[in-house]
Amino acid sequence: MKQTLLAAFLSLAAVSASANSPYIACVYEFCPAPGQFVHSVPAITDDMTRTEIISEVESQICGNDDYGATPGMISLGAFGGYVIFGFDHPVVNVSGQPDFKIYGNSFRDESGNDGGTSEPGIVMVSIDTNGNGLPDDEWYELAGSEHSNPATIRDFEITYTRPADNTADIAWTSNSEKFPSGVVMRNQFHTQSYWPAWYAGETLTFKGTRLPDNAYDKSGNGSFWTFRPFDWGYVDNMPNATDAGLDIDNAIDADGNKVSLTQIDFVKVYTAISQNCGWVGETSTEICGGEDLHPDIEVSINNISVPALRHTDACYDMYGRPVSDPSAPGIYIRMTAGGYEKVLVR
Repeated sequence: MKQTLLAAFLSLAAVSASANSPYIACVYEFCPAPGQFVHSVPAITDDMTRTEIISEVESQICGNDDYGATPGMISLGAFGGYVIFGFDHPVVNVSGQPDFKIYGNSFRDESGNDGGTSEPGIVMVSIDTNGNGLPDDEWYELAGSEHSNPATIRDFEITYTRPADNTADIAWTSNSEKFPSGVVMRNQFHTQSYWPAWYAGETLTFKGTRLPDNAYDKSGNGSFWTFRPFDWGYVDNMPNATDAGLDIDNAIDADGNKVSLTQIDFVKVYTAISQNCGWVGETSTEICGGEDLHPDIEVSINNISVPALRHTDACYDMYGRPVSDPSAPGIYIRMTAGGYEKVLVR
């Protein structure tokens, strides 16, 4: 038996009907960094189990209400705090178009680009390469407008230390010479513990891309803080109505190289700014749901349409039917970690 690779990647075609829901369907992990909304957005108590916490997060960001609005809201805390979630189907990459949106609570002030409440979060995506249904495969960042900004710091690592006193600021250190240490400052409006007390450890460490500071004191006396939005590519950055969405074509690997992804199975969002803003507090990305912008898309190779797949090495025949043992001579469509390929078995 001989296998010959005929084609590597695919084109995309719309189909008329699908049972896929466009909205977020499940949450795999929720790990906020310290912040003023920990324990309240969403409401989590110290004695809740992991299952109960995940259930509460799902109740806030999964699905939508009867009027098509976002279901609720979660806060990811200071830099690095994250959530991992997925849809009830793989999100297909439609070349040249935004593929999905993650909603936040950002708005712009009437002065335009110089003001607003932008608290940008970076998006990462992953494919279920090993087929176990868990987000434990390689992650790819969706590069946004600040990817090439000299002030952006890649591989920024920050470690927060649990305070002995719940009323104290939360200290942190990092691997950056420019920002070696600091605190998450408390404010008068949120008096509960800023530390996610359901974690047993004394420290929390996060690593990712740190975007440039985007807040400034517009008043000059600390009374009016505003947050400039970046041009594109982040969550909780632009108002939902004007945010074009996220494009899988912008995926990059850990070295910053562009990668070509046919589809994704998992999404991770983390707070990508580390700054304090006086009485306003720390910058923390908020999420209010999300949706696949084209849930009815199927994948086609040379006019052979097949559903989006979750598992690598899954095969279809030329009629789009699943093939469990592609050993007989013929042409098959097989999924790999990087996309779909056509295989000739002789």
